Parts: sequence; C-alpha cells; structure tokens
Amino acid sequence: MSTKKDKFSINDKLYMELALDLANARKGLTGTNPSVGCVIVKNDQIISIGQTSFKGRPHAEFNAIKNCYEDLKGSKMYVSLEPCCHHGLSAPCTSAIINSKISEVIYSIKDIDKRVRGKTKSILSKKNIIVKTGLLSNKISKFYETYFYNRKNQLPFVTGKIAISKNDLIYSKGNKRITNTTSDKLTHYLRYKNDSIMISYKTLNKDNPRLDCRLRKLKKFSPKRIILDNKLNLSLKSYISKTANRKNTIIFYNEAENSKVNIFKKNFTIIKSKINKNKKFDIMIIMKKLYKMGCRNILVEGGNILTSDFLKKRFFNQFYLFRSPKKISILNEFKKFEGLNVLNKKYKNKHKLKSNFGKDNVMLYIK
Repeated sequence: MSTKKDKFSINDKLYMELALDLANARKGLTGTNPSVGCVIVKNDQIISIGQTSFKGRPHAEFNAIKNCYEDLKGSKMYVSLEPCCHHGLSAPCTSAIINSKISEVIYSIKDIDKRVRGKTKSILSKKNIIVKTGLLSNKISKFYETYFYNRKNQLPFVTGKIAISKNDLIYSKGNKRITNTTSDKLTHYLRYKNDSIMISYKTLNKDNPRLDCRLRKLKKFSPKRIILDNKLNLSLKSYISKTANRKNTIIFYNEAENSKVNIFKKNFTIIKSKINKNKKFDIMIIMKKLYKMGCRNILVEGGNILTSDFLKKRFFNQFYLFRSPKKISILNEFKKFEGLNVLNKKYKNKHKLKSNFGKDNVMLYIK
C-alpha cells in the first residue's frame, strides 16, 4: 500500500464492490490464477467490465480493456488485486493499461506473487498514471485467503463436508438420503466452486456416486475426481470408471498388482504414492503433488475413515457439517460419524450458515 493513506469517494467504493462481485463470480474457476474483477469508469459512468477468464487467461484487466468500445483516455480502472507486471504465458496487464491511455488505476491489495508484489505501482506511476491502493482492503484480503494460502504454502485449499442424522449416523442400510434437497444444492455448489473432489475407493464402491455438479447449466464445471485406492480395487462398473479419462480422474495407489496397473492406466491418471506402516497414504505428499498438477481447491467428500483422518491431522482449511433433524433407524448395517468430537475439539472457529436450508442445520468450521 502507499505510505500515505489514499482517500476514496462513495462511488469509488461502489465500483470496487462491483469488481469484487465480478471476481467472486469466477472464484474457483480460474485454474492456477486468482480470480480478479475489473471495472473501468469514465466521467463517473461504467464503460467496461472484465473478469479473469475461465482457466485463468486472459486476465481481468486485459478483458476489460478489450471489451471497451470507447476512448479509454481519461478513464479510471478499479481492480480487486494488483495487476500483473511480469511476462508469463501472456504480456503483463501493466503493458495493456499503459497502451490503453487509462489515467488512473485503483487496486485494492498487493499480490502475494513475488514477481508482482509492490512493483505495479512504480511501473504505472513512471508513465504518469495515478495509482491508489487500499480500497476495501480488509474485505478483499479475506476474499483472497484461499489464493494467499495456495501461494504461501504451495498446497491446495482443502474443504471438507459430511452429512449426519440427528443421532450422528452417516449411513444406515435402507436410508439413502439424510439431508434435504436444499442442502444438496449447497453440496453441488461446493463442487462447482472447487476444481477437484477427493474420495476413497471404499465410499465410491459402496455409494457409486457421480461426484459432478448438477446445478442447472453448471455441469461443465464439475470438479476433477481424485480417488485414494491403494490396491486399485475401484469397481470398473462404477459411474466414475465408465466416465473416466486421464484428464478428469486421478487415482493414487501403492500396492496394486502390475496387471491392475496396466488396466487402470488406460483410462485413468494413476500415481504411485507413499503409504505408512498402517497402509495409509501420506496425505501431505499427495497434496503437494496435486498442487504441482494445478489443483488449487479440493473438496473432500469421504466417508467416516477418510474424513475422520483428515480432521485428526487438521488437513481441512474449512469443514461443512450438515445435520438433519431426522433420527435414522439403526438397522443391520449402520455407520456413526466418529470425527464429531475431533471436529469440535480442533476446529473451534465455527458459525451457523444463515441461508434457508429448511430444517437442516449447516455449520461451517474454519481452521
């Protein structure tokens, strides 16, 4: 930020709020790049807007400039994050801004990327472009928490979720549905906002889930499937197997026979990964590998064992607990959620979601 505090008008704040809304609409959908929103204003009228493109390129500033059919000389640009100033797979946004003759740039916060951080202001100022920073910085810093976590730790941001009955069951034979359809929509929204989804082969074989986003017109944003399957025991008759290809499904294994490896590698990306003496994967190794493969936001929809293990080791950055008011009958086969005590002990920062979920209760726990 600047050494002296910049002053902003009410309209400045409104335009930056719009830039944040644009960024929020693309959050989780911009690949390895952060989602950024951009608004261009001239004579106190909006003349163009831009967002980071799906998969991350082109950037929001480039899109806003390209989308504008008016003379940009004398205009102001509002950006949620510091514009890039380095040459990567495309030219820097600072070059596009300078060439456009925009007169003033207001960006909220500095980028954490060392190639950019704090450099943009100097570059633009040398071209006589007014630069102001810090507008809505607290709010926008919170928005970029996941991106900052990615860059700082070189790890994906991990979200967990599980649904339980009033009597703490996650499964009872003959009871397929625990929560209501409104809660289900939140689950599909989480799939939409995460680029990857992780599950164990046991849960997959038992439930035969689709793991896709089924919100209207958003199926194409369904997450990449990640399966933990030490011996490659995944059913080849499952929905996931029938719809798998090397781009949309990754399996981590260790002890599988070569014959199985040869079968699975035809339609899946399979990765041999380290396990411990208890035959469990080293999750941190897997997370680092997934980050290198471009995964930035992972949703874990595991069963009792996987979810409880993640909770004990505090791998979740945030966790959604869906609780139904229904008490499920305990039949011959049932499973109680064993991670509840660990969740309440290790994730004490929690709050109830206030949206209308009917009689279901949704609690969000944050690390």
